[in-house]
Amino acid sequence: MSDESEADAADQADDADAEETQEGLQEGDFIELDYTARTVDEGMIVDTTDPEVAEEEGIDDDERTFEPRTLVLGEGFIFEQVEDDIIGGDVGQSGDVQIPAAEAFGEFDEDDVRTVSANKIPEDDRYPGAQVQIDQEQGRVETIIGGRARVDFNHPLAGEDIEYDYEVVGTVDDRLEQAQSLFEMYLDMELEMWFQTDTVEEEEVVQPDEDDEDAEPETETVEVEKETLYIEANPQLTMNQQWMFQKQQICQQVTDLLGIDRVIIQEIIDGSGMGMGMGGMMGGMGGAGGEDIEEALEDADVDADEIVEEIEEAADE
Repeated sequence: MSDESEADAADQADDADAEETQEGLQEGDFIELDYTARTVDEGMIVDTTDPEVAEEEGIDDDERTFEPRTLVLGEGFIFEQVEDDIIGGDVGQSGDVQIPAAEAFGEFDEDDVRTVSANKIPEDDRYPGAQVQIDQEQGRVETIIGGRARVDFNHPLAGEDIEYDYEVVGTVDDRLEQAQSLFEMYLDMELEMWFQTDTVEEEEVVQPDEDDEDAEPETETVEVEKETLYIEANPQLTMNQQWMFQKQQICQQVTDLLGIDRVIIQEIIDGSGMGMGMGGMMGGMGGAGGEDIEEALEDADVDADEIVEEIEEAADE
């Protein structure tokens, strides 16, 4: 066999190996995962999507539905060891992975148990077991003696090996469902959203003719199509602190993962509920706003009827 033939054969073998390694679930895939994570030593529940497990363990969370969680492989939503076990597998695959403490929530560090002034802790939180934030660090009060407090700034699960039982129950291929699941992962809320292709105008740089050495680049307005994810903002989103501080990073990751051009947040204000404000103040004394004013005047020991008469007389003049 010639050197060229051997090289071609080697390239084909490499291509075949590459295709084989790409079979099954891969990074970037949206999957539905059912799981339960426990500490290895005591079997304490860390997290679960199983309603039966939640009921058995007495986990009562009215704000959460226990059901398979949609996540993206390769984006750090689950432990790396679990992702490695899933990648290359298929829907229906299950597994049991143990994550050492150092790679889960960290080893327990005695230096992170520190004595601080009790004055740094709000009075209502000055008791053993209270979760507190001191100098932007989250910790748990161990003891308080006199004016000093012993606070553990380790993660509550530091030093614990974690056992992670999982099953891949499905994949999510619909892009709108993918978008909705991303915001549920980031913000734990459901939002109204839709995709739309918009035609927008942009300035484009036009390079000068190569023969014209003195010419400078110019710009011209061109129309381009932008695939856009529109999201209808609600009060819950507007007031969400994580959204306030991380909206840029969240939207950037959404555009990257979905392969779209941009995200537009729409806030709709339809005027409902405004009448009790300005309308009540400006709509005269006969409505609810007038009653509120009269009550306020009575509290201030002012004769409301007398003031109303004076206003009416002034209006007649």
